[in-house]
Amino acid sequence: MTDRRCDRADGNRRQVLYWRLLARLFDPTEQPSLESASMSVVEDLGLPAGLLDPAVSVDTLVQRFPALAAELHGLLTGPDSEPTTDDAGWRPGPAEVRRAALVSKVLLNVFATGAGSVTAGQLARWQSDAGWFERALGAEPGELRRQGGSGLGGTLAALEGDLVRRMHLREVLADPALASRLTPSMSLIEQLLRDKANLSGVALANAKALIRRFVDEVAEVLRTQVEQASVGAIDRSVPPKRVFRNLDLDRTIWQNLTNWSPEDQRLYVDRLYYRQTARRTTPARLIVVVDQSGSMVDSMVNCTILASIFAGLPKVDVHLIAYDTRALDLTPWVHDPFEVLLRTQLGGGTDGTAALALARPKISEPRNTVLVWISDFYEYQSQAVFDGFEAVHRSGVRLIPVGSVTSSGGQSVNPWFRQRLKDLGAPVISGHIRKLVFELKNFLT
Repeated sequence: MTDRRCDRADGNRRQVLYWRLLARLFDPTEQPSLESASMSVVEDLGLPAGLLDPAVSVDTLVQRFPALAAELHGLLTGPDSEPTTDDAGWRPGPAEVRRAALVSKVLLNVFATGAGSVTAGQLARWQSDAGWFERALGAEPGELRRQGGSGLGGTLAALEGDLVRRMHLREVLADPALASRLTPSMSLIEQLLRDKANLSGVALANAKALIRRFVDEVAEVLRTQVEQASVGAIDRSVPPKRVFRNLDLDRTIWQNLTNWSPEDQRLYVDRLYYRQTARRTTPARLIVVVDQSGSMVDSMVNCTILASIFAGLPKVDVHLIAYDTRALDLTPWVHDPFEVLLRTQLGGGTDGTAALALARPKISEPRNTVLVWISDFYEYQSQAVFDGFEAVHRSGVRLIPVGSVTSSGGQSVNPWFRQRLKDLGAPVISGHIRKLVFELKNFLT
């Protein structure tokens, strides 16, 4: 009976913590009875009182109590415990009560974002707390937010975006101390790109520094996905160069085994074999067209960086065009995505005919050209744009329509275009950035 009473008490204590969490998420006003009961539970567990204070960041707790870090990693990745069952069913024990206290802290600090204006310090603290939430889910800090989509990653990205919108960004950027506390994110970069025309002096310099940091971080991730890309197939029509570094030693030994002399214990070689290393020298032309309307900021950022990475490969001739109702040839800056982003103007409608007018003269050898078109395909002149796609495709160009390039693959594509491009034999591929990298690598090999 004593064990059952203990089990029942643990269940009640666990329930108190979760009821308190729900109450604070839906109403920031403290409920005295729940607060005092929760405090008693936390003290009995030997946990710090700051665990119940949403004003105390998870980072602060971990700095003061380092042992908590190990408990927070993977906290939300498994079941509560090994359930024990009998005729009364499963009952939580002390370990589950402790877990409930830690879970409550992580969830409250991330999802109770309040209302009103937000300071740079508050945004930085939330981003840090969100990083601990991602660790609790078994991910790296920032990983889920970069993925976006319709799940938890999308929810976190939306919360972050809301905090950025509630921040007096221009005032923050004008103060170097406050600006240094900002952590670059897609939501923040979008706001910076939209507002850059209204920034000057110190504020503009700080905005550029944040954009540069974010570009470098994303570029590092994308570069690892591209680094294995080949830049041309072996040209078998070119005889191998007969130099020592090309010597195929294994094949040479195998082909000359018949010349082995048992008496001399030597292999007499009458022919050397060399590896073929010559690659086709015709450069592949890659034309990337990106819809820069307001809904496509993820694509604009990801694709400008991706284009710059491919532009750095030998034998690849990369061109970059951005468009809304007008088109802009950004090829002169394709090696520097930072400069490209500073020249974009997010927003406006979409008229792909303007982009086609810039792209088509760049096609000199259709069968050696790929045209990557990233958009949601909600076009002002749908039929005219599709007619242009059809003509380009039938000329021999490899057309790769992409539904928006994000880390998550989430996309919204005009169903009219989706069906017609599928019928044309050039279906819209998944918007996941890794899928586009795969398609481009196939073209280059």
